[in-house]
Amino acid sequence: MKTLSVLGSTGSIGRNTLEVVGRNPQRFKVCALAARNNISLLESQIHSFKPDLVAVYDTAAAEELKKKNLPVEILSGEDGLVAAATMETSDMVVSSIVGSPGLIPTYRAIRAGKDIALATKEALVMAGKLIMAEAAGHGVHILPVDSEHSAVFQCLHGRDMEEVTRVILTASGGAFRDRSLSELNTVTSAEALRHPNWEMGRKITIDSATLMNKGLEVIEAKWLFDLPVEKIGIIIHPQSIVHSMVEFIDSSIIAQLSLPDMKGPISYALSYPERFGDVLPSLNLAEIRKLTFEEPDREKYPSIDLTYRALISGGTMPCVLNAANEVAVDAFLDDKISFPDITRVVSETMDSHKVKEYETIEEVLQASEWAKVKANELLNGEIKL
Repeated sequence: MKTLSVLGSTGSIGRNTLEVVGRNPQRFKVCALAARNNISLLESQIHSFKPDLVAVYDTAAAEELKKKNLPVEILSGEDGLVAAATMETSDMVVSSIVGSPGLIPTYRAIRAGKDIALATKEALVMAGKLIMAEAAGHGVHILPVDSEHSAVFQCLHGRDMEEVTRVILTASGGAFRDRSLSELNTVTSAEALRHPNWEMGRKITIDSATLMNKGLEVIEAKWLFDLPVEKIGIIIHPQSIVHSMVEFIDSSIIAQLSLPDMKGPISYALSYPERFGDVLPSLNLAEIRKLTFEEPDREKYPSIDLTYRALISGGTMPCVLNAANEVAVDAFLDDKISFPDITRVVSETMDSHKVKEYETIEEVLQASEWAKVKANELLNGEIKL
């Protein structure tokens, strides 16, 4: 039986993870749960999975949960997340905390020798060099949970990386894939949150609409699979059935297909190197009938070029990209800026940054904080967009 710490248990990935665990009680046990502030759902999860430790990032929410006198230790803040991530009894940490708050718990879990089922792509975007070095040094396996990286991981299984020509990450195109460039000036946050294929959290759904999410996945793929930037491509695939593809030197392409449901890649990460059944309904291609692909419109989706630029610049630039995007997405969700302003804020923040090479996690956090301050200056009108 594998014992799990689930970070981000009340989010989309966390809920799907616990559904997989609930279906397979003979395979998995939960020793720790961590969430931001959704204590009503967290309380229900505590009753269902009986963890030994619970962490609530929001201190006020943690105090509210403590008043319920639940039979579990409740911690708060970043220290609480780290405690959940480094529990001695945990075999694997499911890292699915949204955004930069997931970096430190993931990093500390790796240093504690825990295998990682990774959905928090920001950990690799911000500090890929450190994360991968620590994983190698501690003999830790990082198993991708993102559907795209899980697909690549499955396609590469047992393959010689020297034979790989390129990895092709598929993208649904998000909520505005059928909108024109001019229409994007007036779209609302409510419209952006209506993803056509996936049920995801608010931040990642906006990132899907801008295609920033796909750009971040390019950076993540570079670190997960040790690939040069020129070997990582993106293609729009509206049906979200082909989750990604790998092309080899003989021009053959291997793809991974399944219905768009996160329980598939989650189950594979938790069970690897085995597979188990009763995960997803069977894929009926005759019923789907048509799979289509198209090149992304770089003018409509400027975030793609921004993420490639960040990856090529290296050092602290991907961290700056990520932090500025977090600030800009929050502003859009609060209806403070337009949809195109998200990438404008990111671009201007990157333009103001002098790239530095980092050697410590503290340097990464400093770069992230600098970018958040700069992005907020742009939003507050101190710097003209």
